[in-house]
Order: sequence, then C-alpha cells, then structure tokens
Amino acid sequence: MWACRSRCRRWTRRSDPRSHDRQSGSMNARTRIKICGLTREADVDAAVAAGADAIGFVLYAKSPRAVSAQRAAELARRLPPFVMPVLLFVNATPALIQQGVAAVPQALLQFHGDESPQDCQAPGRPWIRAARMDDGFDLLHFASRQSGASAILLDAHVDGYGGGGKAFDWSLIPVDVPLPVVLSGGLHAANVIDGITRVRPWAVDVSSGVEEAGHKGLKDAGRMREFCAAVREADARIAAAG
Repeated sequence: MWACRSRCRRWTRRSDPRSHDRQSGSMNARTRIKICGLTREADVDAAVAAGADAIGFVLYAKSPRAVSAQRAAELARRLPPFVMPVLLFVNATPALIQQGVAAVPQALLQFHGDESPQDCQAPGRPWIRAARMDDGFDLLHFASRQSGASAILLDAHVDGYGGGGKAFDWSLIPVDVPLPVVLSGGLHAANVIDGITRVRPWAVDVSSGVEEAGHKGLKDAGRMREFCAAVREADARIAAAG
C-alpha cells in the first residue's frame, strides 16, 4: 500500500509544471515520462528499462491498442515500485471503469473522451483529463472545470480519441494553465526536446512515436530508449541554461 501511495504522489503532485524549480534549472526537477498503449510483456519490460515513469493501458475497445481489464492487470503486475500504471478510458460505462479499478487498484485513471468532471471523480481514484487541442479551444476554461484532476493531458484534436500520432500547435498552450501539463500528440525522439524546452511540461506522453513501423500497439525497444534519452537531454539543457 505504501508503494501504491508513493507512486500516486509522483503523478498527482499539485504543483505547477512551470514552477520555480524547473525555471531555476534545479537538478532535482525532471520531466516525467508516460509511455502509453502497451500490449505485450516484453514492451512493458523494455519501457521500464528505458526509464518510463508511467505505463498506459488502453481500455477502449475501438482502439488498436486496446486491452481488457484482466490483460491490463497481467501487464501491470510486471511494473516495479514507483512506476505507475495508468488506465485510459474513453466514454466508458461505470461498470467498465469499476472493472478496471478492481483489476488494477493502484492505477491512475486517464479520461480521454467527453466525460464530465463528475464522471471523472465518480470512481474515487486520482485522475488526469485529456484536452483535445485545436484553434479556438479555450484551455483555461476547460482546465478551470477540472479542479479535481491531477493534471491536464494536451493532445491533438483528431478523428476518434487520440493515438493518431499528430502534433498540435504548441503556441496554443497558455502560460498560466492552473494544473500540471502533460504534453502529448505526435511526440517522438526527434521533436520531444523542442517540446519540453518550449512548453516546460510536468510530463510527456508518447504512444505511436515509439511503435514498430506499421504496428499499432507493438512498441519498439530502441525507439523507447531514444525517446527517454531525448527527454533527459532536454532536462539537461534546461538545467544548463539555468
């Protein structure tokens, strides 16, 4: 139980991701890494070895990366202490959410559909809320309605609900988002340094950017290592800049 609470705190700390610690270049500050959409044991092991802080399991049947609650539990049992399992839901029924929570009770929940704040709070678990970014989207208003969320995950507005490997215009992100920001949407090793140095997010989230070419849901160990190394490089550059 202690390990579960400690892992939750790492992903539910209610501090501004662009806080003084990050701006001052403190060596204690680093960008957290979530790798999402894993379906195989080997990929879970490789993601952990690469340096992921959180592993996402998609409980959305229409996704090519979907797993059942039982399968998510099997994969989550491979995670060592301090690596957080995350269950991703899209307009799920309360029954499915409860099934997921029962199977992976230590998980952080991620809501990626059209859920209301009340829907997100109902399971009684820490949660993050995805925002689908495009021109005209009022992120500050959206975030102000998610006061119970641990963070806001910013993804591109695409057909369906995420996982499209498409980036959005980072200039759309206001500087005073009232919740920690998780940057997502089309990230990969070649652009995540730019994303981190420009946005200064609390965490980054990647899925398609670390997959085997043409195989959604199957991760590439080398790409995961390259992505995590690029995140650490971004943090080092921020720290060096002071």
